[in-house]
Amino acid sequence: MNVALQDRNVYEDFDPRTDTLYFKVGSHDLVSFHGKNYNIKRRLSPEERKRLTSDTAFFRLEANCYVNAGKITHMEEDALCFGDSTKRIPCSKRQQQMILNLLASAPH
Repeated sequence: MNVALQDRNVYEDFDPRTDTLYFKVGSHDLVSFHGKNYNIKRRLSPEERKRLTSDTAFFRLEANCYVNAGKITHMEEDALCFGDSTKRIPCSKRQQQMILNLLASAPH
């Protein structure tokens, strides 16, 4: 049985808004993007980092961690879950409620 390869290589044609489940901003302008089955670290300019952190698709979970609200499939006791992958990120009930409000007010 042949397995069809994706037309696009995530590492070469990376789009944070569509490919990222969440990202963390580190020191020296280094941003770590976490996807379904990969982690990509990129050095971004201050303008790129500001544009990314102010994007309405991402919710600020912690001082340096932003989640792609549209990629959250469900919420558990104290965690956000992303699809059938094993990627989970800890999240308080208060933050979960804020994300639910954000998703409810977003245009469909």
